[in-house]
Amino acid sequence: MPQWSPAEVSSQTGAMDKRALPLDKVDLASGPIFIATMLWEAQVLKKRQPRDVGDLDHATLDELADPSLPADPLVPIGYQRDDTRTSLLMLAGNVAVSLAFAGVYGTLTKKLYDKRRFTFTNPKVSFAATFIAWDFLYYWSHRLQHERRLLWANHVTHHSSRYYNLSTALRQPWQGYLTFGIFAPMPLLGMPAHHIAKAGQLNLLYQYWIHTETINRLPAPIEAVFNTPSHHRVHHGANPQYLDKNYGGILILWDKLFGTFEPELRRVKYGLTTNIKTFNPVKVGYHETVDIVKDVIRRRGLKNKVKSVLGRTGWRPADELDTAA
Repeated sequence: MPQWSPAEVSSQTGAMDKRALPLDKVDLASGPIFIATMLWEAQVLKKRQPRDVGDLDHATLDELADPSLPADPLVPIGYQRDDTRTSLLMLAGNVAVSLAFAGVYGTLTKKLYDKRRFTFTNPKVSFAATFIAWDFLYYWSHRLQHERRLLWANHVTHHSSRYYNLSTALRQPWQGYLTFGIFAPMPLLGMPAHHIAKAGQLNLLYQYWIHTETINRLPAPIEAVFNTPSHHRVHHGANPQYLDKNYGGILILWDKLFGTFEPELRRVKYGLTTNIKTFNPVKVGYHETVDIVKDVIRRRGLKNKVKSVLGRTGWRPADELDTAA
């Protein structure tokens, strides 16, 4: 049976060591960077006026003339005090939950690694494989969080703001433990805990800077391979043509490979298809979970109750569809 290095996981507690803690020097250094860049962005966006759909300089004439895609209404730009405060409180809650579950994650990861089918002998190859594997699994985790209601109840938090700025990147959910199993293959394939933690950290930090309207489009080779502000604006769009698109973390190649890529061609309307009217972080974090519980209670039949939890996001039983029609 392969042994987990004491430098990676404590054999007594199963908790990850300092290289795999949810908060390390990189995370702590990120705090001042987040604050400085948000203050800079807020000043830049103060000088801008809300833009109509025709203001996107990369929209084609055919797109703008398409009568089936009417011009979107003006959408808010910049920062709003209550909205930003909610995002920061959501981040604080996310960090608290991550710290609370660190020992559990460490123990489970250790047990999976002990059953690994492969062992990397070269640390550089190990980290490169872990980095790519995390981004690939992140794509599927992200996609499932949109497509399955129980997971959407966690991820909806991140999409609940009608603003799109750097603070939106910090609006992180409090039920991240729901997706732990999606990344379970990594230790089973011999990827060590500290490489997994670092890959996840870099993936999340990369996505911070793409939550902005201050950057239009980057050079074509970058746009072709990587997730960019333009691609991620699409992902946050409530426009019908933008729903459930562009799930990639660092690489946009996964979306192009699996058919979920959509370019930014029209002004993005941010938020949810039905926005929640609250800045209360608890309600933001759990409103969809509460709705799931209500649906399970009121809907008849075991099948309908199960689908209310595990079914596709937006699913409704036939009798409700008939009523809506």
